Amino acid sequence: MQPTPASDLPELLYLYDAYCGWCYGMSPVMQRVQTDFAGRLTISVLSGGMLAGEQAEPIGAGWGYIEGAMPQVEQTTGVQFGEAYKQLGAAGTYFQDSEAPARALYIVRQLDAHGRVLDFAHVVQQALFSRGENLNDVHTYQPLVQALDLDFEEFARRFALPETGAAVRREFEAVARIGVQGFPTIILRAGSQGYVLSRGFQPYEVFARNLTDALAQAEEEAAGS
Repeated sequence: MQPTPASDLPELLYLYDAYCGWCYGMSPVMQRVQTDFAGRLTISVLSGGMLAGEQAEPIGAGWGYIEGAMPQVEQTTGVQFGEAYKQLGAAGTYFQDSEAPARALYIVRQLDAHGRVLDFAHVVQQALFSRGENLNDVHTYQPLVQALDLDFEEFARRFALPETGAAVRREFEAVARIGVQGFPTIILRAGSQGYVLSRGFQPYEVFARNLTDALAQAEEEAAGS
């Protein structure tokens, strides 16, 4: 039996933002899905622009909420927020703008032929939430890009291009048109059908069961059409 071409497989849309703590918890779940459901679907990561444009702000503006939410995210998802990130938040001046990490994700999507965008999305969040690094600085991405054996000079050149910013803003608009209310949101797209599988974090066992059911339903509908 011939493998199904990737273009014909159902697509899992992972609508994510680098500054979303619950996405930080959900990305390891998605990485496991990518492994366990290999050959049955493709995964696309789209940046949502949670803190872009007029919503971009110093971390201090929302730190009270973030600080209060961190223990719940840690307890529910198993990820940890590092001391460096907590110090960054307490200082309050670091400027959170979703466009910069979205540019990084967009460029890796272009440069990487091996489909490792989901892994990259998670290591970008580790740089921020674990090590307190500056996602606005292109050099923060250098070790992450080089770990994928990609050309950092080409990455940096594209990172600075106005057209990259324009493409990312179109991506934010596309996510907004889907009607996303928050992040993460995960949608299965199979043929002409769309199934919202998650609004917010789900543990792997719950998500995998919902995904399996949705794939079965999509196959039934495809067979009946």
